[in-house]
Amino acid sequence: MGDGKDIIALAGNPNSGKTTVFNALTGARQKVGNWPGVTVERKEGKAKLGDTEVTVVDLPGIYSLTANSIDERIARDFLLKEKPSLVAVVLDASNLERNLYLSLQLMELGVSRLVLICNMMDQARTKGLEIDTEGLSQALGVPIVPTVANKGIGIERLKEVLTAELARKEDPPPCPLRYGESVEEAIKELEENLKVHKNLSQRYPLRWLALKLLEGDQEYLAQLEMKEGNPSRGEIRAVLTTLRDKLESEIRYDLETALVERRYGYLKGLVSKFARKKWDWAERLSISDKIDRVITNRFLGLPIFLLLMWITFKLTFSVGGPIADLIDGLFGYLGGHAAALIASAHGPAWLVSLISDGIIGGVGSVLVFFPNIFILFLAIAVLEDSGYMARGAFVMDRIMHAMGLHGKSFIPMVLGFGCNIPGIMATRTMENEKDRILTILVNPLMSCSARLPVYILIAGALFAHHQGAIIFSIYMLGVVLAIVLARVFKSLFFKGEPAPLVMELPPYRLPTWKGVFLLAWQRSSIFVKKAGTIIFAAVVLVWFLAHFPTGAGYASQQSLIGRLGTILAPIMKPAGFGFWQAAVALFFGVLAKEVVVGTLGTLYHTGEEKLGAAIAQHFTPLAGYAFMVMTLIYIPCIASIGIIKRETNSWKWTAFAVGYSLVLGWLLAVLVYQGGRLLGLG
Repeated sequence: MGDGKDIIALAGNPNSGKTTVFNALTGARQKVGNWPGVTVERKEGKAKLGDTEVTVVDLPGIYSLTANSIDERIARDFLLKEKPSLVAVVLDASNLERNLYLSLQLMELGVSRLVLICNMMDQARTKGLEIDTEGLSQALGVPIVPTVANKGIGIERLKEVLTAELARKEDPPPCPLRYGESVEEAIKELEENLKVHKNLSQRYPLRWLALKLLEGDQEYLAQLEMKEGNPSRGEIRAVLTTLRDKLESEIRYDLETALVERRYGYLKGLVSKFARKKWDWAERLSISDKIDRVITNRFLGLPIFLLLMWITFKLTFSVGGPIADLIDGLFGYLGGHAAALIASAHGPAWLVSLISDGIIGGVGSVLVFFPNIFILFLAIAVLEDSGYMARGAFVMDRIMHAMGLHGKSFIPMVLGFGCNIPGIMATRTMENEKDRILTILVNPLMSCSARLPVYILIAGALFAHHQGAIIFSIYMLGVVLAIVLARVFKSLFFKGEPAPLVMELPPYRLPTWKGVFLLAWQRSSIFVKKAGTIIFAAVVLVWFLAHFPTGAGYASQQSLIGRLGTILAPIMKPAGFGFWQAAVALFFGVLAKEVVVGTLGTLYHTGEEKLGAAIAQHFTPLAGYAFMVMTLIYIPCIASIGIIKRETNSWKWTAFAVGYSLVLGWLLAVLVYQGGRLLGLG
């Protein structure tokens, strides 16, 4: 089978269990990047099929190959241009009719090897469905493998079928769907005319191309007008117009709708024949429906959402805290041991300081928070995998519409809790450019994982018995600010009503722990990589500035970094933290928000436990809370600024995002501190 370079493209609808199948095939042998030229995440991994290793590419979850969204365009371009060895489509067995639509389009596309994975068979049985996968396979002419991927059922059989299909030499059977005599004649006539258009006919299957043109697909129509390789584009366009007008006069409505309805009509008949119900499920409420009556209730939905978010943060600190203490002890030991080792080798004092105070102390003071971040991502992954996160979007949609935000803004904002960069990237799913820019502007107000170490440090030092509630309040402040500012920006720059949110609510499922842990690790590992690159470079720079000029005490006010902080400190004084160390930490936090903690660790040349004691000496609880507010709001990190520029393609909006966040961060920090003092809290 193959030469070890076979590529399997994994396709399917959102919520079909595609990621679970991908994880089952590839395990931990995965890598995550971006698709070329766009900011959509690309996942691929290695799978062992018999004695051969193949590459599995996880395509974005899509419903069809009509390229209305960037995800659909990515999937279609990959299938047409990269020509994978095999395409495996994951189907939700409990919703076959809709899921098979993509498979039917792939057959029309002329995919050389196609395997259908009828996943979640257990849920289909729960709904009273009996699916004859063998009969369905014979009717379509493609292999179908029943699976319950989250339990590992059918995965070995799937591997056997994939192996056999990759070794198959015969051409695939033609797509069994026919559109009726008039449409079929039009397709054949258009195919004949398209043969002279070398630029298109050599790149796409002729039947697929004819169908796309008859449907009025704008991307293919634009290619039809290209001069290169198209000596008779005007003639083809004239033939196409004549054929479309003729067919639409016969059916009395638009041709695109007629073709879509014909596909669904074919699938409806197919599914009714091979997927029989043992009872009339329409008369019964599913478990998901019963749960949704409470979870998405108009009055209970929001309190439940907030309660789950609070539990998430409570677990983050209750479970992650003891592990973080162990890691802190390890870095403390490493720092002391390294210093003793270098000193015993008669190394210079500056090298001892660089290794123990700068590198180990600075990076270690950030990495100590990895357990908390991993647990946060783990909890979010559980909410996603269980099907609840979509309900969160549904619940929050009402609030967002009231404030002028598009319902789809919720998903980028939730992603912003992990990292603002993918959150900003996720706005590409929004059709309206104004809604998209509006969401980008407020997304940095979501507390990303990079800010979490700062919150944990301050809250642990100053609010030890209430740190979960304190940090939860900071996260909620970001959400409230985003909504309020979205309303303000909407009225100033983006007038008009946002479109309603239309999205599928997947059934509730038990999370697969393998998939949840893999997702949490992939997201958390970004934090570790930043510690090894950006944070490492930043703390070394901070150490250098704290160590020079020669003769000034290490990290003293007379050092280079002390002088910088002395200039900035008066600006921060009205907010309650007018000492130079805090000012410098915020200054370098623009590189990456984790650097705030790394800078403080380097300046106080201490580990996380002693750093907390140093914080308690310099900050009052009120000043500490104001510092967290400032950290939440002021200037996005350098990487986020770059992504804002890339996604808006505008220096104006980028400068506005930086400017308003800096001013707002300072104003609110001052307001919190001065207002608290007036109330007798300072």
